[in-house]
Amino acid sequence: MRQLLIVCGVLLCLWCCSKNKPDADDDNPYIKLPIPDYFPDFNTYVVANRPTKYGVILGERLFNDKRFSVDNSISCASCHKPENAFADNNTKAIGVYGRVGLRNVPPIQNMAFMKFYNWDGSILQLERLPLIPIITKEEMNSSIVEVINKIQNDTDYQHLFRKTYGDTSVTPDRIYKSIAQYLYTLISANSKYDKVMRDEAMFTAIEARGYHVFQQKCESCHSTVLFTDQSFRNVGFPINPNENETGRARVTKDMKDFMIFRVPSLRNVEYTAPYGSFGQFPTLRSVLDYFDGGVLDAENLDPFLKNNNRRIPLTEQEKEELIAFLKTLSDPGFITKTQ
Repeated sequence: MRQLLIVCGVLLCLWCCSKNKPDADDDNPYIKLPIPDYFPDFNTYVVANRPTKYGVILGERLFNDKRFSVDNSISCASCHKPENAFADNNTKAIGVYGRVGLRNVPPIQNMAFMKFYNWDGSILQLERLPLIPIITKEEMNSSIVEVINKIQNDTDYQHLFRKTYGDTSVTPDRIYKSIAQYLYTLISANSKYDKVMRDEAMFTAIEARGYHVFQQKCESCHSTVLFTDQSFRNVGFPINPNENETGRARVTKDMKDFMIFRVPSLRNVEYTAPYGSFGQFPTLRSVLDYFDGGVLDAENLDPFLKNNNRRIPLTEQEKEELIAFLKTLSDPGFITKTQ
């Protein structure tokens, strides 16, 4: 009995010591993300890769590192600029050596709630996204092996990898996870619209009328607080002349998906011109004028448009009201976001 008590005492002592000993996460706590209660739940991948203090710092550093490109000339941040809601103002992405990409740069915001990424929904998990621009000829034209060779002896990176993962090993998986952690923190939820939803502000008369127009004529696609239903649709926009562009059919290999694209979020849309998958429209007004005038017909045209003579009819007053409402989705604090 005495021996049993001694053993129990030793085990209790060891347990107490282990409780008091800081574990690997004590110096690298999880970050609490500011999510309004009216927002949806995180996607499942965020739960598996929750942002941590040093993981986010490391991810932001990687996001801004020009050594990711073959000639050390561009980083992720070269195209995804905070002042443009992490998009840019070019019609199409511009990569190394001035090469022009296939599509317009999408903004980065509220990625933690999304089910698909890229215009064609080719990526389902954010951690798989960073490799794409690294290896794409028209973007960074590099390889993950080359990136690792460039950064693995950087003492600042060694410090951050140790803080984040417990040692200095630089691996592809750690790079992807860290960048994703940073991107998960880019949450836009403090626009005037959000303040109205929280009873902290009120729409002006023209904004309120614009919201009414939006609910009648836009909300079937741009629904929920994310202002996208995350579906794929052909809305009859002008077709990209690049023969490599087939829309979601590039992913599914099904021509029923020809020129179908993911419905983009309208949050911060004021900052993300030009609009469309290859920057077809320079202004919000030009988008509304196009819908009003009539879109291109197609066998797979979205039913909402097909059943309304390929139009979203809008009066000049409605266009002004709608633009006034869309500007309430602008989040000035988000476009000046720093970690």
